[in-house]
Amino acid sequence: LDVAVNTDRSVGTRLCGEIARRHGDHGFRGDIELTFSGSAGQSFAAFLLGGVRMYVHGEANDYVAKGMHGGLVVVKPPANSNYVAGDSAIIGNTCLYGATGGRLFAQGRAGERFAVRNSGAETVIEGAGDHCCEYMTAGTVVVLGSTGRNIGAGMTGGLGYFYDPDGELLANVNYDIVSVQRLPTFAAKEQLRGLIEMHTRETGSQIGARILANFDAEAANFWQVVPPAEADRAETRVEPQVVVEAAIAR
Repeated sequence: LDVAVNTDRSVGTRLCGEIARRHGDHGFRGDIELTFSGSAGQSFAAFLLGGVRMYVHGEANDYVAKGMHGGLVVVKPPANSNYVAGDSAIIGNTCLYGATGGRLFAQGRAGERFAVRNSGAETVIEGAGDHCCEYMTAGTVVVLGSTGRNIGAGMTGGLGYFYDPDGELLANVNYDIVSVQRLPTFAAKEQLRGLIEMHTRETGSQIGARILANFDAEAANFWQVVPPAEADRAETRVEPQVVVEAAIAR
């Protein structure tokens, strides 16, 4: 368990650069796992490649998994923490910026502009600041807590799933491009369930475990944010009653 300090930036990037130099973007068949404790600096796991898994027991600064191409990043509180993970920020601003693949699981809240320009990564977090999913073009974002304003601004691809048991989300969505609906299909519920299962397994998330324990009922508390380009996917095809419910709620 290596100690991470916030003056160490772009941890993992040089490693992935060397992997790409030797094997290309997709040729690496190895399995590398790196685990850190403490406070990781900016751009932790930037430009990560498949076959590399990076864990932080602590917290991480801005730009986590920037430009991520593959692999896995997990950020969770240390075992001896005494705070509620879902109420606390654990990663900074602009995380997953421009990612094209891989997965990020964070047991806690993200800062502003989470998943801006995300172009293919899958992720689960437990809350976010303003401008979540801004300019997103592909991938899947799951947020298991409250989210700030301007959700989905400029979002042209990918899907967002937002847990909203208190009915506050719709006022925070930017409707210039995206629409919002309840989970319309079995495929949507299975995609969501699968990502929450992975998140809970990797992080030990209490929020994730609670949702999974009563998933059929909790699924009704999620909204799906959908750009027009994704409207004909198996996860998004809307049944008439779902459209009516979303319109009434809005």
